[in-house]
Amino acid sequence: MARSQSAALDRKKLMADPIMVGTIVVLITFLTLFILYPLAILLVDSFYGGNGFTLATFQKVMAMPTFRTAIGNTLKVGFLVGILSTVVGLLFAYVEVYVKMGRAVGGLFKVVSMLPVVSPPFVLSLSMIMLFGKAGIITRFLLGIYDNSVYGFWGIVIVQTLTFFPVCYMMLKGLLKNIDPSLEEAARDMGASRWTVFATVTFPLLLPGLGNAFLVTFIESIADFANPMIIGGSYDTLATTIYLQITGAYDKEGAAAMAVVLLCITLGMFIVQKYYLEAKTAATLTGKASRGRMLIEDRSVTVPLTILCSLAAAFVILMYACVPIGALFPTWGYKFTPLTFKWFGQVFSRYHGLQAFRDSFVLSLIASPITALLSMIISYLVVKRKFKSKGFIEAVSMLAMAVPGTVLGVGYIRGFSGGVFHTGFLQGLYGSAAILIIVFVVRSLPTGTRSGISALRQIDKSIEESAYDMGADSFKVFMTVTLPLIKDSFLSGLVTAFVRSITAISAIILLVTPSVYLITVQINEFAEKGAYSIACAFATILILITYGSVLLMNLFIKYFGTSKKIKEG
Repeated sequence: MARSQSAALDRKKLMADPIMVGTIVVLITFLTLFILYPLAILLVDSFYGGNGFTLATFQKVMAMPTFRTAIGNTLKVGFLVGILSTVVGLLFAYVEVYVKMGRAVGGLFKVVSMLPVVSPPFVLSLSMIMLFGKAGIITRFLLGIYDNSVYGFWGIVIVQTLTFFPVCYMMLKGLLKNIDPSLEEAARDMGASRWTVFATVTFPLLLPGLGNAFLVTFIESIADFANPMIIGGSYDTLATTIYLQITGAYDKEGAAAMAVVLLCITLGMFIVQKYYLEAKTAATLTGKASRGRMLIEDRSVTVPLTILCSLAAAFVILMYACVPIGALFPTWGYKFTPLTFKWFGQVFSRYHGLQAFRDSFVLSLIASPITALLSMIISYLVVKRKFKSKGFIEAVSMLAMAVPGTVLGVGYIRGFSGGVFHTGFLQGLYGSAAILIIVFVVRSLPTGTRSGISALRQIDKSIEESAYDMGADSFKVFMTVTLPLIKDSFLSGLVTAFVRSITAISAIILLVTPSVYLITVQINEFAEKGAYSIACAFATILILITYGSVLLMNLFIKYFGTSKKIKEG
């Protein structure tokens, strides 16, 4: 009875606030139109024909040997990359949390965790080809080997593992820090060896988190388009097969059916990861460790683990360093000296570099504040407000995390090329820069929303209630009370959205038109042609832009952020 009266009172308060009602309506419309609608259109295209419901499109694509092979290839790559990334990430996280190491090693770890964030997702494919390809520095010029073994299954697996293991490392590092050291020390006091303690205490506590890290990496791997496209060779995956089905076979209905298959795989994994493993991890590891952990100082343990992780980290950094170095070679694969800056000049003089950087920068700059603000508004509604459609807003805003970029691109083509439901409404979006901005917003929305929800849950609701009691409406409370308190999350979401947008490739490769030049599309195009030096020049400038953005954000938060004011107070 009391609960129903409270719910009725919350609804009454909500309906008395027209700004809040309007915001909810606009949000629901945006999420429905640009997330649910394109996915629904894919389902309609796949199951509906001229005579009504049909499975003919699925039967057609399933009869294609290339598609059946692509499904098997995708799952094999995803499972292996998920396992390897989780194992390597766990090793790095364990060494950082449990082993006493020098500052230099800690610095290496920080660089490794940062590099995948600020670089395009396919940079390591370029490096692998330049080091180990047919004309690679190591294979051809140092070892005298001339073959194509770097392309295909193992090339994709290695590149994706090196790209995604930092994600597992960051996830597992947080989990390991939350394990109470008294549990492990009790086992040590009873005579158990370090390995026994890890196997019987630490590992069981980490198991849900390991499963979570595996599934996150698995989803990232099977959704990846750029790496298989560049280094996959003839080894087809679902993402590349969908792309080729549209650009090569011009079969949009077949591509839609293929996209539905990929979506079902990622969505199933996402549901398990989000609603089962994340909850189980939170239940297993609650709160922070009660006291500091005694770090392992035994040289028989610290020396081999530190050397192993340092070598792995140095190799990853070397791979990324190959990109700017490769941009300085006069002719890749034939002439490596003298070093030259001519490719950087040609980026702007011959290859539309100025327009590409301008378009990418402007579109990302427009998308990032929209994404950050929408994320904070959704977070605020989810955490601080009670209304019937709250669950819908939260679920749909997070759904984009489970949708591969290629699938979303196909959905936008099918959904907006003829207007909404082929009525002509919003048809002007298709082929314009506006649709790219919308894709950037949709793809970055889940990350910002999760950050905002975490920040808002730490704010006492009495702070906002006092503002309401003084007569402020919801808009004024949000802008003058809530948003300043979560300023750090807002700024972090702003730069994260900018970096994700300017380095995006899979979601926009099918939507970009000749009127708009994007850096990542240019890099992908030159890499496919084998023009690695010019591709590296584009990639180097892009990495500098994104890394500079992250540094500026960190400096801004350090000197003007909420956390500084709290400390000073």
